[in-house]
Amino acid sequence: MTESTPKTFATVSQNAEGSTATFKSATATSANLPAAVLLAAGEGSRLGGMPKSLLTLNGQSLLARQVSALRLAGIHQIVVVTGYFHSLIETELKRLHVDIVRNPQPEAGQQSSVRLGLSKLRAPFDFTFITLADQPLLDSADFVTLTTAFTQRQPSTEIRYPFVKGQRGNPVAISKDVVSLLLAADEGVTCRGFIQEHPELVDPYPTENEHFIVDIDTVDDLTAFKARTGLELKRPA
Repeated sequence: MTESTPKTFATVSQNAEGSTATFKSATATSANLPAAVLLAAGEGSRLGGMPKSLLTLNGQSLLARQVSALRLAGIHQIVVVTGYFHSLIETELKRLHVDIVRNPQPEAGQQSSVRLGLSKLRAPFDFTFITLADQPLLDSADFVTLTTAFTQRQPSTEIRYPFVKGQRGNPVAISKDVVSLLLAADEGVTCRGFIQEHPELVDPYPTENEHFIVDIDTVDDLTAFKARTGLELKRPA
């Protein structure tokens, strides 16, 4: 979408509420009730065209591992966004008892899935994780750590993500106020774009935990993962 002027935080607020709004920042003293949007809509083109979320580790799909990790961390409102391979992925999700939303146009890219997932959050929450289904090392302790990190972020900030050895990791945590603004703004405002345009709202969380930067995109990544961990990720049957 072509825009005549770049969106600023003020213009996003204006779009959301009809007039320039004062952003009411949550602080570390606010309640701690996380939700999660789990992205599993990708085509897996660099892996030969396959659902990465259905790769298995020790007999369990990455998708099931993520859902289990989230629940063990106390996160029970989980929205999974499907798209490509939706039939296979939704079959796997039936037994996991999560909310499912299907992106009818997954070719529009990951940010369209992010927006769709955020729009389906219903229960009360104070912030939400946007997390990827192809991060094989994430566990419940990682989500607990990031939950604590979000509640301890700098005052006036609304977004936190792990920052590992100079590299931005996932998942990303965003406040419910940012979610509201994103959904009220026009579709040209993406979550990624919002974060880039508003560094004043971001408090990166420095950590040495490489769980946050290991994901699977290519065949080489599968090989590197096995060499690094001694564990083998197997393709779905």
